[in-house]
This record gives sequence, structure tokens and C-alpha cells, in this order.
Amino acid sequence: MHKVKDIFSINTPQDLTKKALQVFNYQYLNNLVYRKFCDLLLRDPAEVVSLEKIPFLPIEFFKTHKVISSKVSEEITFTSSGTTGSQTSKHFVTDLGIYEESFRSGFTHFYGSVENYAVLALLPSYLEREGSSLIYMAQDLIEKSNNPASGFYLHDLDSLVANLKKLEERGQKTLLIGVSFALLDLAENYSLNLKNTIVMETGGMKGRRKEMIRTELHELLKKGLGVENIHSEYGMTELLSQAYSLKNGIFECPPWMKILIRDPEDALSLLPEGKSGGINIIDLANINSCSFIATQDLGKNLDGQRTEILGRFDNSDIRGCNLMVF
Repeated sequence: MHKVKDIFSINTPQDLTKKALQVFNYQYLNNLVYRKFCDLLLRDPAEVVSLEKIPFLPIEFFKTHKVISSKVSEEITFTSSGTTGSQTSKHFVTDLGIYEESFRSGFTHFYGSVENYAVLALLPSYLEREGSSLIYMAQDLIEKSNNPASGFYLHDLDSLVANLKKLEERGQKTLLIGVSFALLDLAENYSLNLKNTIVMETGGMKGRRKEMIRTELHELLKKGLGVENIHSEYGMTELLSQAYSLKNGIFECPPWMKILIRDPEDALSLLPEGKSGGINIIDLANINSCSFIATQDLGKNLDGQRTEILGRFDNSDIRGCNLMVF
């Protein structure tokens, strides 16, 4: 079963379906938490012959259980940031090489080789936020870019702006990736006109500013930074893959990841394209944890490739997901 590398050679939806069903059977046998969840749903593995039949584990289980499908000890534990006093998610990663291949291949799939970019991050550095899968990815992309201007700039906007201007003058392709509140600080305090820079937000006001809808956020960033489109990265502690939006909050997944939409009134039923509901994610890079996760996010599939992320469930609206907590 552990032919992990063939996950990254998936090319077609048929390949993904075939591999996902293999991974389901593997995780049912090897992941005690997931198996118990499936058994509580009375889901016979022999009946799981399509993606629609696969049970999706509520994401909250990463806060309360060790969700793991491997006998190998974890190499790293990624943790969610969380607010003070709240329970954080823990993702026990037994093979960091899979995560690295996933985010490197995913980035290349959408943007080409990172070596062509300078990567400037408006994110905490790894020392400030140990255990963040996003920071781990950003650190790796910064190192792989091999550009002397690449680095973390969260606490030094003046240096960031000076470097951005130099890179722009040289015509250097640049990726500016950051949390929403830091990008807003930049857009409001400096007048920039970025022509060779991709601006990518990773979400997150974290109480630093009022939450705002994506269209409002993106309009402010476009105006302040002088770019036509704002890109977005959609990832989370519990996943080892990321979806990307190149504009308008419309996301696409790499070939080994897929978003399905569940009925908010019936967590075990999936909705057709164009209908809004809860986001279920297949992430085959999660081979050693759980590849089938019911998130607390809302969205709708526009077609077989593209998904609009609409926000999060109000806690009072989460039905079905919490019914099976054991």
C-alpha cells in the first residue's frame, strides 16, 4: 500500500478515485480513530465503491484524538494556532518527505519552479511560531528560491518595501505571501505599484482586525498594492496539501486533492455543483493520518475543477459533524 510516490503521479479524476478507494481501505484497517468512526456510521468497507460512499472524519477529531494510520513515530507534530485557552489541532506527521513533496509539487503545478521567484513572507518566522505547517512551507520555499531578498519580514515593513521596489526595478518575479492583517497594514501604510509581484493571502485576522469578506479584503489590497488580482492559499494544519486561487477566491486543487460539498442538513449526503454546503476534502498526501476530512468551511463547486470558498460555518450551524464524537 505504501507506494506513496504514485499519489503525485495522479493525472486524471479516474486516477484520483481509484487511489482514494485504495487509501480508504488502507486507513480503515490502520487508523483506529477513523475505523471506529466508520463503524459508528455502520459503513461497511465492502460497500465503499465510490467517492460518495467514503465517510469524512470531522476535523474536530484532530483536537481530541491522535489521528494516525502508521505504526511509525511522528517526525513532527503540526499544531493550529488557536486562541488562548482553546483546544488546538494536532497533526502527527510520520513522513515529512511526503509533506515536502506535496507542497513543492503543488506550488510547481500552479506557479512553476520556485527558483524563478524571490519569496517574501509577511508571516511569523519559524522561531516565533514553531509547529506551523504554513511556516514550514514558507521557510522551505524561501530556501529553495535561492534569492538573497527572500525571507520573513513581518516585523520590518520598511525593509520589505525597499526590497520589493528593488526587485520590481530588476523585473524579478516575486511572491509576497502573508496573513491578511499584515498585508492590509502594508497596503494602508505604503503606496505600491507591483507589476512583477504575486500577492498571496493565507487568510487570518486572528483578532488583529475586524473580519471582512474576501471581496472587500481583496479590493483594499489591490488598491493599496497596485495589483490586478490577489491570489489565495487554502490550507490547514490537518492537511498536507494546499489549494490555490489565482483570482476572485476561486480555488483549484492539485491532482491528488479534491473538494466535495456536503449537505449542511445531512452530513452524509453530498451536493451537486452550484449548491453551497460544507467542504469535505480528499487529501491523499494525508496517507499516514486521514485523507478524508469534513471541514468547518462553506463552499460550492462551480465545476469539476473549481471551488468557491464562502467562509466558515457558524458553530451553531454545524450539524452531523458533532453527532459522532466519541
